[in-house]
Formats: sequence, C-alpha cells, structure tokens
Amino acid sequence: MSFEVTGKLLQKYDTQQVSDKFKKREFVLELAEEINGNIYTNFAKLQLVQNKCEIIDRFNKGDMLKVSFNIKGNSYVDKKDGETKYITNLDAWRIEAAGAAQPGNTSSAQAAPAYNNAPTYNANTGNAAGNSYNNATVNFNPSPETIDDLPF
Repeated sequence: MSFEVTGKLLQKYDTQQVSDKFKKREFVLELAEEINGNIYTNFAKLQLVQNKCEIIDRFNKGDMLKVSFNIKGNSYVDKKDGETKYITNLDAWRIEAAGAAQPGNTSSAQAAPAYNNAPTYNANTGNAAGNSYNNATVNFNPSPETIDDLPF
C-alpha cells in the first residue's frame, strides 16, 4: 500500500552505507495541519533506499515536497533482553515539488497550510507570544482533543 504526504523539507542527511548490499538516506519533512483554526506541526523522518538515495539531491531545505512512500516494518529479538522489538520505516520512492503538474492533471495544486502562523510559547516566561523571546520560544500546538469545540 502506498501513501502520500506534502510538507516542507527541513533536513536531508548524507547517504549511509549500512552494509555492502544496503544503503539508505534519511530526510525530515515538516508537516502542518489545520484543525478548528489551529495549526498543528508534526515532523516525519522518511528514508530513501538503494538506487533512490539520490532523488532528493535536486531539492533544497525549505522546498515544499510531495512524497510518495510505503510503510515497511520488521521485528527482531533483542539479544540483550530476549524481547521482541519492532521497527517501522517510511520508505520514500518518489519525490516531487508540491506544486508540480501531473500528466493529465489540469487542476491547480491546493495551497499548503501556513507553517509560521502557529502560536508560540516561551519556556522561560510561560507567556504565549511571537518569536521575540531569546531562543527559548517553541511552537505551542495543543492536542486537538483539548480544543473545546462543543456548542454549549
């Protein structure tokens, strides 16, 4: 099964030669979602494997990307404690600019959500504010479950 996600390229790492037969390259997307007027930011680390490692080279940090990927998982028994552990990877297999036209697709691309409009919170003062407090200001994105959207 294949999935798609659109986000801002935040980081791309060097290719890692894991073994003589396997190499991978990881990258991070910043994802934004608007729920009830609030913007929630998430970060997803995806990987490219084998001959796909170079497909991210043509993109720069800050670019809006549309990534097609598969979810891959595996289990192994930890030799230290004998417990079964699980690994999940998001294996990207296609990357394109978010606004790129698709063959046969004449509709315009949907605008991506704003990334810098989220309210911020200063860890030093405990005040919600803009990005003017030293370097301690972080995005404050409450959980959608904490938003009171009940009509009474």
